[in-house]
Amino acid sequence: CSGLVLSRRPALVLCHAAVFAPFLRAGPAAWARTAALPPAALRPCTRLRVVLGSEPGGLRELDARLLALVPCAAFRRALERGFGRAERWRFGAEKEAGTDPRALPWFAWLRVPGLDALEGGWTARASAGCLRKGQVLLACGSPFGDLCPELFLNTLSRGVVSNLAGEENALVLTDARCLPGTEGGAAFVPSPDGPRVVAVIAASFCWKGAEWVGLTLLCSLAAILRSSAGVLGESGIVVPPVPAWVAAVPASSGQDPLGWTALVECGATWGSGVLLAPRMLLTCRHVVEARAPLHVTPAAGLGQDAAVLRGRVVFATEESSPFDVAVVELEESVPGFVPPCLADTFFPGKQWGDTGCCGRGCVIPLHPPPASPIPGEEVSVVGFGALGQACGPSVTAGVLSAVVAVAGRPVMLQTTCAVHGGSSGGPLVSSRSGCLMGIVASNTRDTGVGATYPHLNFCIPITILQPFVARYRRTGDSGAFAGLNRVGEGVRATWQLQQWPGPPSKL
Repeated sequence: CSGLVLSRRPALVLCHAAVFAPFLRAGPAAWARTAALPPAALRPCTRLRVVLGSEPGGLRELDARLLALVPCAAFRRALERGFGRAERWRFGAEKEAGTDPRALPWFAWLRVPGLDALEGGWTARASAGCLRKGQVLLACGSPFGDLCPELFLNTLSRGVVSNLAGEENALVLTDARCLPGTEGGAAFVPSPDGPRVVAVIAASFCWKGAEWVGLTLLCSLAAILRSSAGVLGESGIVVPPVPAWVAAVPASSGQDPLGWTALVECGATWGSGVLLAPRMLLTCRHVVEARAPLHVTPAAGLGQDAAVLRGRVVFATEESSPFDVAVVELEESVPGFVPPCLADTFFPGKQWGDTGCCGRGCVIPLHPPPASPIPGEEVSVVGFGALGQACGPSVTAGVLSAVVAVAGRPVMLQTTCAVHGGSSGGPLVSSRSGCLMGIVASNTRDTGVGATYPHLNFCIPITILQPFVARYRRTGDSGAFAGLNRVGEGVRATWQLQQWPGPPSKL
């Protein structure tokens, strides 16, 4: 596994405890304990060593001694709340047994005398309590363990904070892409005076049922240190407090995609939706197909309780339509709702319009209007996939892979954001301007091998929907959306992921 050098005086390395599972005298049952495990709880291993990089580009190995295995209580509670057994969560590589979920909250402290430095101190740290969804994170670990450390030692991956749970954000989900072997590695937040460690990688792969959700599970470093204070104190080690630090908030356009996003529940089915007006929401047809009461829960702000509103479907595309869209009217208005800015072109070099949304009372001037998005531009998806029902919407980041046009008209957007079950109907947002570009329709599944690809997904451009929405807001007639059912064969073939004319696609 990977590890993190937290102190040089005395030299301490923190890693994930699952690597010690084969040596537990009590077997896997030991993970159910609530107290730390001393070295005597493990069978002797031949040698415990730490591998580090050295100058110039070489490696050095140092002997280490186990101080204790420590469970993080706050992380364990957040896991139990967010990762329900009914949803069949598992962790690890697809064809392996994976990490025992009971081991996820456990971490190991190692003493490495060969790293002691007289002038050494503790690594710069930050509290996960300061994190916000969508904030940039850097993950550092060594994929594949000791398979080839010359190549993989301290590999970096960039992502964003996708979701947060537990006391002071003890549990963090990120879309930074990590591989097996990075468990025990560190997640950093950038700061003006250099990166600060904020969390430790607990699981590189997260599976919900048979679906890989494309997210990495992190445990707050501050939470681990709080749980470890007693054990370290017995060894004469005093942990200095995590410095008070608040992440710098970058300048933005004033648009808040979390404020447009809502959880949509229809019977046993749930997904996401985008609010376009205080009482109007767009989602996907397959989210509201069940003939059951419809409930919409807008994302709550910090310190606020989420309000559940009743809604009714005023329009849903026919099953034969390639555009998987439904329009929902709410019985009550969402208080304090600020509507999104809507993109109005996807042609390179053109400018988006000066007004940002449709309907009366929803005009937001843009000065100057942003240029149209182009492939390679950074985008984000917000939706109630993964932990959404328990912890609010998740945020994943990526790039706009392609704008697919038929007869010169954009009909599909492709992105690399991690999209998973529950994200359908959520907003696709330009990271540069904050404007709404489309709604998520699906990720990709290869029916030939049964694999799901969360980082190849498809969105309906808002430019397809905007004229119909404007007509409906003007007339109140749901027949304004009927044009979504009348599309050409070229558009149908595009959304069936096949050549036209041609054989059926396996995707």
